[in-house]
Formats: sequence, C-alpha cells, structure tokens
Amino acid sequence: MKNLRTVITTALVIALSSLGLGAASAADSAATRCSGTSGVAAPAARAAAQPVTVWLAGDSTMANPGSARCPVGWGSQFDALFNADVTVRNQAVGGRSIQTWMYEGNVSSTKGADGECRLTSSTYSSRWQSMLNAGTGMKAGDYLFIQFGINDSSSTCPRHVGPARYRQLMTTMVQAALARGAHPVLLTPVAALTCSGSTATKNRGFVNETFAVGSATRAPVVDLQSLSVSLYNSLRFCPHNGDFGSGPVGAFFCDDRTHFETYGAQRIAGLVAGDVRRQNLPLAAYLR
Repeated sequence: MKNLRTVITTALVIALSSLGLGAASAADSAATRCSGTSGVAAPAARAAAQPVTVWLAGDSTMANPGSARCPVGWGSQFDALFNADVTVRNQAVGGRSIQTWMYEGNVSSTKGADGECRLTSSTYSSRWQSMLNAGTGMKAGDYLFIQFGINDSSSTCPRHVGPARYRQLMTTMVQAALARGAHPVLLTPVAALTCSGSTATKNRGFVNETFAVGSATRAPVVDLQSLSVSLYNSLRFCPHNGDFGSGPVGAFFCDDRTHFETYGAQRIAGLVAGDVRRQNLPLAAYLR
C-alpha cells in the first residue's frame, strides 16, 4: 500500500511538473511571439504614424499645373503614391534654374568675371525662405527632393548656371536640409523625348554634377534621366514622326516633347517612387 502511494505521488508530481513546464513553455512562446512580432512591427508602425512632409524643389517638369491642361509636372502626381501620413509640398516653379529658384528676382542679366550670372542681393527667394523657416519649414524626418539641370544649361542670364556653381548651390540646399534633420534626395533632370532611329536617347546635362554632390554629401540620387529614357524605350516612343498631338506619345507629352500630360506625369512620378523603394529609403515605408 505504501509502495502504491509512492507510485501515485510520484506520478502526480511528474504530471504537475509537466503541466507547469508546458504552461511555462506556452507562456514563453507567447511572450516570444509578442516581443518578436511587436519588436519588429512596432517601430515600423510608429514610423508610419509620424507625419512626414516631402518638399519638392525644381522646374516645370516637376511643378504643379497652372490653368492650362498642359504641362503637368510629375510632382503634382507624387502625393497620390503615399499614404495619409505623407504631405507633399511642391515648390517647383516653371522656367527656373537652381539659382533663379533660390534667388528669385536677385539674379541679374549680366555675367561676372567668373562667367556666372551676378547676384544683386544674397537674399533668398520667399519659397526657399519658407522651407528654411524654423517653425513651418523643413523639420526632422522630412524629405527634400531637388531636381534641376534643364534651364540651368541656358547660355544667357539669369538662368545660366555653370557646373561649379551648380554643385555649390545644390550642396547648399543639401546641407540646409541636413541641418534641420531632413533627408535630401537628388534627382538628375528628367529627359525630353529625342530619338536616334528606334531608340530614345539621353539629352540632359548636370548629371555628373548631381552625382558628385550626392557622393560628397552622401545624399541618395535618383537618376531620373536614365529611368525616363528607359521608360520611353519600353513604351516604344521611337522612331517618332514629330506629331505630339496624337497617339501614345501625344497622351504622354505636351506638344514640345519636354513637358507632360497628366498620364505622363503620373508615369514619371511612379519612376521616382519606384527608385525610392529600390534604394530602400525610409520614405518607402509610406508608399501605398
């Protein structure tokens, strides 16, 4: 009888221990799942919950449209690619080089001894001042997308900008963003449509200068010229007979082969968003 009690007692102890270990294992497993899942997902969720402003600085190929149907800059279509935590502030303006965008009204029509257009004042334009405003401008976590290089190639002032001056001004913009905790993103200028037989070709300058600033400041560069030319080739826009008022090309471009209809602007905005994702920039977490 005594031996029977011993056997029963031992069995109960083993059973209870097993249950305890099982419960502990289940609890540990649940805790691991919670900490593992939360530990990975929570930071992303918190990041996605933080409002972010994406500031755009550029020319007409990026700018919001005016009263006319065409042109439509790709920046006007960028906001739709992000979730509700992102606000796009498009400050691109048609006809501007990087210098006239930064110093609106203070760039003269004459060149100095260095070959650059003279500044009549070092006062920044109101659009750049608004971005630099400590209370309402760029803040930590925001993004600044910078795309120039089309009007800058003009030989005459006030739009003319030389390579060294271009690098200097773009670096100034990058450093201003970094000083505020914002993330600068540089873009090479989007290509116009030019054909060499059945192949669309590159036609923009200041590409090397943009990459040089990106390398020096460690700012990411979206090679929008290469991306846009690749898109034109994939859509078989070349050869082209020069009629920009009809067909697939007419649905993409205005009648100057440089500016975009709404559809074209949407496709170019998609290229930029796609490269943000490809480069795994933190902003990609906000894309739809």
